[in-house]
Amino acid sequence: MIRKEIQMRKILFLDLDGTLTNDEKKVTKKTREALIRIQQQGHIVALASGRPTPGMVPVAENIELGKYGGYVMSFNGGKIIDWKTKKTVFEQVMDRKYIPQLLRYARQNNLGLITYDAERALVATRMDKYISLEALYINRIPAYMTDVEKYVDYNPNKCLFTADPSVSEYHEKIIQEKFGEQLEIYRSSDYFIEVMPKGMDKAASIKVLIEKLGIPRENTIACGDGFNDLAMIRFAGVGVAMENAVDAVKAEADYITGSNNHDGIVQVIEKFM
Repeated sequence: MIRKEIQMRKILFLDLDGTLTNDEKKVTKKTREALIRIQQQGHIVALASGRPTPGMVPVAENIELGKYGGYVMSFNGGKIIDWKTKKTVFEQVMDRKYIPQLLRYARQNNLGLITYDAERALVATRMDKYISLEALYINRIPAYMTDVEKYVDYNPNKCLFTADPSVSEYHEKIIQEKFGEQLEIYRSSDYFIEVMPKGMDKAASIKVLIEKLGIPRENTIACGDGFNDLAMIRFAGVGVAMENAVDAVKAEADYITGSNNHDGIVQVIEKFM
């Protein structure tokens, strides 16, 4: 019976910005009710975002992940937390030795660069409107650090370049050429370039979690809209692109649902769960 229940149980992986939350960064009442309903039925919900953990707390609490045993996968899956116990079940970090090199590139090319400690977004270069957006997303006041190389005496979960959309794709390619053998480099939006530990993305994190839970890959559904969602869209049993997703994500998806402003996640739940 237990084995049959595991086979029937599904796990829904949700990106946050542009996917689960609408353009006001809120989960609508209809979407919230649908997510709570499937959790009550025994399915699992996991939030998979590029945001640091503190920036995911309000959404996780809103949809009651702690009550029903859901998971928070922050830093593009670099950290997985069992939201019921608040225990970290998986974490992969990047070596801090790369920070001076990344900082040098940012300064030479007038890009923003931030990393994180437990509470703050640490601004390693200068403030720009995209760093201000990131601070808004994660609900944290950014801290400007003139000596970030000395302050970061730990291995961080990730770094984040900010760049104007007109040049972000160009710099993504150059940064990949420089650091691609040591680090994972990919855009999460038109103005964010993520820097992650080698081999770490949302798909790798999903693989870790479902193996721990004993859930088969075919019972996974992943929904996203941005470039950093491509890996999990490809990996999941059902990969779903939002109507508002970038074309690259839509091209890889098994199914295209409604937009983040029109309860596209509810449509996925009703069709696949």
